[in-house]
Amino acid sequence: MSQTDSASLPPAALRSVCVFCASADGADPAFLQGANDLGAVLALEGVRLVYGGGGVGLMGACARATHAAGGQVLGIMPTFLRGREMAFDAVQTVFVTSMHERKAMMFEQSDAFAVLPGGVGTLEEVIELLSWRRLGLHAKPVVFLDPGGYWAPLFKLFGHTVDQGLTPAWFMDTFKSVATAEAVLPAIRAMLHPGAPSGSGATALT
Repeated sequence: MSQTDSASLPPAALRSVCVFCASADGADPAFLQGANDLGAVLALEGVRLVYGGGGVGLMGACARATHAAGGQVLGIMPTFLRGREMAFDAVQTVFVTSMHERKAMMFEQSDAFAVLPGGVGTLEEVIELLSWRRLGLHAKPVVFLDPGGYWAPLFKLFGHTVDQGLTPAWFMDTFKSVATAEAVLPAIRAMLHPGAPSGSGATALT
Protein backbone atom coordinates (compact mmCIF):
# COMPACT_ATOMS: atom_id res chain seq x y z
CA MET A 1 0.00 0.00 0.00
CA SER A 2 1.30 3.37 -1.02
CA GLN A 3 1.74 5.91 1.74
CA THR A 4 0.99 8.94 -0.43
CA ASP A 5 0.80 12.02 1.76
CA SER A 6 -2.08 13.98 0.24
CA ALA A 7 -1.68 16.64 2.91
CA SER A 8 1.34 17.91 0.97
CA LEU A 9 -0.72 18.53 -2.19
CA PRO A 10 -2.15 21.97 -3.02
CA PRO A 11 -5.95 22.24 -3.33
CA ALA A 12 -5.78 22.28 -7.14
CA ALA A 13 -4.24 18.81 -7.05
CA LEU A 14 -7.51 17.19 -5.96
CA ARG A 15 -8.14 14.76 -8.79
CA SER A 16 -10.22 11.88 -7.45
CA VAL A 17 -12.55 11.41 -4.50
CA CYS A 18 -13.61 7.98 -3.31
CA VAL A 19 -17.20 7.80 -2.05
CA PHE A 20 -18.20 5.18 0.51
CA CYS A 21 -21.97 4.77 0.93
CA ALA A 22 -24.90 2.39 1.05
CA SER A 23 -25.81 0.02 -1.76
CA ALA A 24 -29.32 -0.36 -0.28
CA ASP A 25 -32.33 0.81 -2.27
CA GLY A 26 -34.41 1.58 0.81
CA ALA A 27 -32.49 4.71 1.70
CA ASP A 28 -34.15 7.88 2.97
CA PRO A 29 -34.98 10.14 -0.02
CA ALA A 30 -32.89 12.89 1.60
CA PHE A 31 -29.87 10.59 1.55
CA LEU A 32 -30.47 9.77 -2.11
CA GLN A 33 -30.73 13.48 -2.88
CA GLY A 34 -27.41 14.08 -1.14
CA ALA A 35 -25.79 11.35 -3.25
CA ASN A 36 -27.22 12.88 -6.42
CA ASP A 37 -26.07 16.34 -5.40
CA LEU A 38 -22.55 15.16 -4.63
CA GLY A 39 -22.31 13.41 -7.98
CA ALA A 40 -23.28 16.62 -9.76
CA VAL A 41 -20.77 18.63 -7.70
CA LEU A 42 -17.93 16.23 -8.55
CA ALA A 43 -18.71 16.51 -12.26
CA LEU A 44 -18.96 20.30 -12.11
CA GLU A 45 -15.62 20.56 -10.29
CA GLY A 46 -13.87 18.12 -12.64
CA VAL A 47 -13.11 15.66 -9.83
CA ARG A 48 -13.27 11.97 -10.69
CA LEU A 49 -15.60 9.76 -8.65
CA VAL A 50 -14.08 6.50 -7.43
CA TYR A 51 -16.66 4.16 -5.96
CA GLY A 52 -17.73 0.55 -5.52
CA GLY A 53 -19.06 0.07 -9.04
CA GLY A 54 -22.71 -0.62 -8.25
CA GLY A 55 -25.81 0.81 -9.85
CA VAL A 56 -28.06 0.56 -6.79
CA GLY A 57 -28.62 2.54 -3.61
CA LEU A 58 -26.69 5.69 -2.79
CA MET A 59 -23.65 4.45 -4.72
CA GLY A 60 -25.70 4.06 -7.88
CA ALA A 61 -27.33 7.46 -7.42
CA CYS A 62 -23.98 9.21 -7.00
CA ALA A 63 -22.41 7.46 -9.99
CA ARG A 64 -25.37 8.09 -12.27
CA ALA A 65 -25.47 11.76 -11.31
CA THR A 66 -21.75 12.19 -11.94
CA HIS A 67 -21.99 10.41 -15.29
CA ALA A 68 -25.13 12.30 -16.35
CA ALA A 69 -23.39 15.62 -15.67
CA GLY A 70 -20.42 14.64 -17.82
CA GLY A 71 -18.07 13.68 -14.99
CA GLN A 72 -15.48 10.93 -14.85
CA VAL A 73 -16.30 7.77 -12.89
CA LEU A 74 -14.24 4.73 -11.92
CA GLY A 75 -16.07 1.78 -10.41
CA ILE A 76 -14.22 -1.03 -8.64
CA MET A 77 -16.18 -4.19 -7.90
CA PRO A 78 -15.46 -7.77 -6.86
CA THR A 79 -16.74 -10.15 -9.52
CA PHE A 80 -19.00 -11.97 -7.05
CA LEU A 81 -20.99 -8.75 -6.43
CA ARG A 82 -21.66 -8.01 -10.09
CA GLY A 83 -25.22 -9.28 -9.97
CA ARG A 84 -26.04 -8.31 -6.39
CA GLU A 85 -24.92 -4.69 -6.70
CA MET A 86 -25.90 -4.43 -10.39
CA ALA A 87 -22.70 -3.07 -11.93
CA PHE A 88 -23.20 0.32 -13.60
CA ASP A 89 -21.82 -0.59 -17.02
CA ALA A 90 -22.14 2.92 -18.48
CA VAL A 91 -18.92 3.93 -16.71
CA GLN A 92 -15.41 2.50 -16.48
CA THR A 93 -15.53 -0.45 -14.12
CA VAL A 94 -12.65 -2.64 -12.97
CA PHE A 95 -13.53 -6.12 -11.68
CA VAL A 96 -11.33 -7.58 -8.96
CA THR A 97 -11.23 -10.87 -7.10
CA SER A 98 -11.91 -9.83 -3.49
CA MET A 99 -13.11 -7.12 -1.14
CA HIS A 100 -9.53 -6.59 0.01
CA GLU A 101 -8.40 -5.91 -3.55
CA ARG A 102 -11.34 -3.58 -4.09
CA LYS A 103 -10.54 -1.46 -1.02
CA ALA A 104 -6.82 -1.34 -1.80
CA MET A 105 -7.48 -0.14 -5.36
CA MET A 106 -10.05 2.42 -4.21
CA PHE A 107 -7.47 3.78 -1.77
CA GLU A 108 -4.70 3.95 -4.37
CA GLN A 109 -6.90 5.67 -6.96
CA SER A 110 -8.17 8.40 -4.62
CA ASP A 111 -6.82 11.63 -3.14
CA ALA A 112 -9.57 11.90 -0.52
CA PHE A 113 -12.70 10.19 0.78
CA ALA A 114 -16.33 11.21 1.22
CA VAL A 115 -18.50 9.06 3.47
CA LEU A 116 -22.25 9.17 2.87
CA PRO A 117 -24.87 7.38 4.95
CA GLY A 118 -24.42 3.63 4.88
CA GLY A 119 -24.72 0.42 6.83
CA VAL A 120 -22.33 -2.26 8.05
CA GLY A 121 -20.34 -2.35 4.80
CA THR A 122 -19.77 1.41 4.82
CA LEU A 123 -18.81 1.27 8.49
CA GLU A 124 -16.27 -1.46 7.77
CA GLU A 125 -14.71 0.62 5.01
CA VAL A 126 -14.46 3.88 6.92
CA ILE A 127 -13.27 2.31 10.19
CA GLU A 128 -10.41 0.63 8.35
CA LEU A 129 -9.58 3.90 6.61
CA LEU A 130 -9.52 5.86 9.87
CA SER A 131 -7.53 3.09 11.56
CA TRP A 132 -4.88 3.44 8.85
CA ARG A 133 -4.88 7.19 9.53
CA ARG A 134 -4.49 6.53 13.26
CA LEU A 135 -1.45 4.34 12.46
CA GLY A 136 0.12 7.02 10.26
CA LEU A 137 -0.25 5.03 7.03
CA HIS A 138 -1.83 7.93 5.13
CA ALA A 139 -2.89 11.56 5.46
CA LYS A 140 -5.72 11.64 2.95
CA PRO A 141 -8.75 13.74 3.94
CA VAL A 142 -11.88 11.99 5.17
CA VAL A 143 -15.14 13.97 5.13
CA PHE A 144 -18.52 12.66 6.28
CA LEU A 145 -21.66 13.91 4.57
CA ASP A 146 -23.93 13.93 7.62
CA PRO A 147 -27.52 14.86 6.68
CA GLY A 148 -29.76 15.12 9.71
CA GLY A 149 -26.97 14.00 12.03
CA TYR A 150 -26.91 10.47 10.61
CA TRP A 151 -23.32 9.90 11.73
CA ALA A 152 -23.70 11.51 15.18
CA PRO A 153 -23.79 8.14 17.02
CA LEU A 154 -20.51 7.13 15.39
CA PHE A 155 -18.84 10.41 16.33
CA LYS A 156 -20.12 9.94 19.89
CA LEU A 157 -18.55 6.48 19.99
CA PHE A 158 -15.24 7.88 18.75
CA GLY A 159 -15.40 10.50 21.50
CA HIS A 160 -16.16 7.80 24.06
CA THR A 161 -12.99 5.90 23.11
CA VAL A 162 -11.04 9.14 23.54
CA ASP A 163 -12.64 9.81 26.93
CA GLN A 164 -11.71 6.31 28.06
CA GLY A 165 -8.06 6.85 27.09
CA LEU A 166 -8.13 4.24 24.34
CA THR A 167 -7.80 6.67 21.42
CA PRO A 168 -5.64 9.82 21.32
CA ALA A 169 -7.53 13.11 21.37
CA TRP A 170 -5.94 14.22 18.08
CA PHE A 171 -7.82 11.45 16.29
CA MET A 172 -10.94 13.63 16.37
CA ASP A 173 -9.18 16.05 14.02
CA THR A 174 -8.49 13.40 11.37
CA PHE A 175 -11.94 13.79 9.81
CA LYS A 176 -14.62 16.42 9.27
CA SER A 177 -18.36 16.33 8.86
CA VAL A 178 -20.54 18.54 6.67
CA ALA A 179 -24.29 18.90 6.30
CA THR A 180 -24.57 19.36 2.53
CA ALA A 181 -23.04 17.89 -0.61
CA GLU A 182 -21.88 21.34 -1.67
CA ALA A 183 -19.69 21.55 1.44
CA VAL A 184 -17.83 18.27 0.82
CA LEU A 185 -15.15 19.47 -1.61
CA PRO A 186 -14.40 22.71 0.28
CA ALA A 187 -13.89 20.64 3.45
CA ILE A 188 -11.60 18.24 1.61
CA ARG A 189 -9.59 21.08 0.11
CA ALA A 190 -9.24 22.71 3.53
CA MET A 191 -7.71 19.46 4.80
CA LEU A 192 -5.44 19.14 1.77
CA HIS A 193 -4.11 22.69 2.15
CA PRO A 194 -1.05 22.70 4.44
CA GLY A 195 -2.01 26.07 5.92
CA ALA A 196 -5.64 25.26 6.64
CA PRO A 197 -6.62 25.20 10.34
CA SER A 198 -7.52 21.76 11.65
CA GLY A 199 -11.21 21.20 12.27
CA SER A 200 -13.12 19.17 14.79
CA GLY A 201 -14.38 15.83 13.54
CA ALA A 202 -17.85 16.40 14.94
CA THR A 203 -18.17 20.02 13.79
CA ALA A 204 -20.28 20.51 10.68
CA LEU A 205 -19.08 22.94 8.04
CA THR A 206 -21.75 24.83 6.18
